[in-house]
Amino acid sequence: MTLVRSKLASMLLAGVMAGSVATPAFAQTVVAEAEEATVNTLEPPKTGWFFVKNGWGSAGSSIFDSATGKMIGMIATGRDSDMAIDPSGKAYYVAETIWTKGNRGTRQDLVAVYDSRTLKLLTEIPTPGRLIIGGLKTNFVLSDDGRTAYDYNFDPASSVNVIDLVKRKFVRAIELPGCANLIPNPGIGFSSLCADGTLATIAVKGGTQDITRTEQFFDAAVDPIFANFAYDRKKKQAVFLSYTGMVRIAAISAKPDVGEPFSIQQAADLRAADTKPLDIAWYPGGSQVMALHRPSSTLYVLMHMGEYWTHKEGGKEIWALDLAAKKVIKRIPLKEPVHNIEITQDDAAMIIVTDRKNNATVIDAKTGEIKHSIENAGGGHITVVEPM
Repeated sequence: MTLVRSKLASMLLAGVMAGSVATPAFAQTVVAEAEEATVNTLEPPKTGWFFVKNGWGSAGSSIFDSATGKMIGMIATGRDSDMAIDPSGKAYYVAETIWTKGNRGTRQDLVAVYDSRTLKLLTEIPTPGRLIIGGLKTNFVLSDDGRTAYDYNFDPASSVNVIDLVKRKFVRAIELPGCANLIPNPGIGFSSLCADGTLATIAVKGGTQDITRTEQFFDAAVDPIFANFAYDRKKKQAVFLSYTGMVRIAAISAKPDVGEPFSIQQAADLRAADTKPLDIAWYPGGSQVMALHRPSSTLYVLMHMGEYWTHKEGGKEIWALDLAAKKVIKRIPLKEPVHNIEITQDDAAMIIVTDRKNNATVIDAKTGEIKHSIENAGGGHITVVEPM
């Protein structure tokens, strides 16, 4: 071995002295191969998929398959954005605000349109403004037929941008003082939850609109309603939940009808929670506090032990509420507090929860069994594909 090394050293030294390096006889020539770029395509969005926004400063919303727990893609949803899924499954829409110099410069408000199969940007629809806020799925909603988008705006006052998704252009803004949190209202326009405790309905008629309101059905100063409520396109019903756990179901139409409230705690054979200070009871809490499994009309709610005004506390249990029977049929304990919840809209009914550490957990709604734990999935709100 010493002899071989000496000979090799002599060969290299001779090569250096001669101005070149001799190539050992046993050396192999490496031929570089050209790289080929390929682009995979996705299937249209499925009811077993879920989308998690990665939160502040992230690159986008990650797409996961609840059956495998694997990430299958990412949609470019920046820091200041809201996403909606085309009901036909052909596109993803992102209402967003950007600046030419990152965090400063010229502000641009727009709706970006992405192809659902390639995730490539198809076009951008400029808008005059939009509300910059994260964590609310009710700021940017689509009509049931997917032809129109409604984007909540606060520039300079409360209004809603109407966007034609067929012609891909901004139509106009409708002033809506004192109201926010939008609900598509088929054949009419949209409805909106208002600070005076009413539900406003905006009938859009060409270049005009008629605005009507229900009677007051809640007191926002005493027992507010969570902004991330649920809407069932098939049943045309919205499900509201208050800070104390009062559940209301509203039939959405030209004249919405809000049903009588009932207590989720009483539905679990417990006493109703109230607004008294230092009174400990089970309360709903979190960022995205509830999820509606539309096929079974079951509402899944994040619950915790606490007192009133602890509505931002993470859930330590998931309560499954049968809306038709007004009965809590299951309580699923959680090892760590979670702040966001959704559920896939298929027969598998997989619950997805995320925590403040950006981790996600997939839970079988029927058995309560943990199917997948996903690190760094994202801590933002969760979106699922609604059945048509």
